[in-house]
Amino acid sequence: MRSTPSPRRGWLLLAMTGALAAMAGTTAAFVTHEDAWRYLIAAGCLAQFLGWTLHGRRMRGGAR
Repeated sequence: MRSTPSPRRGWLLLAMTGALAAMAGTTAAFVTHEDAWRYLIAAGCLAQFLGWTLHGRRMRGGAR
């Protein structure tokens, strides 16, 4: 038995980091009213998408 519950924990970490980056960028864009924060928001959303996609890839076809 392994101590890690998920063999793809790195992909979940990527998804959560992307979510935090997108939230931080959204907050910064709202507070400062500068358009440059949109790049951080876009990068965070892309990282979140890739993280969830690569994490879910191991369960293709509904096999658990």
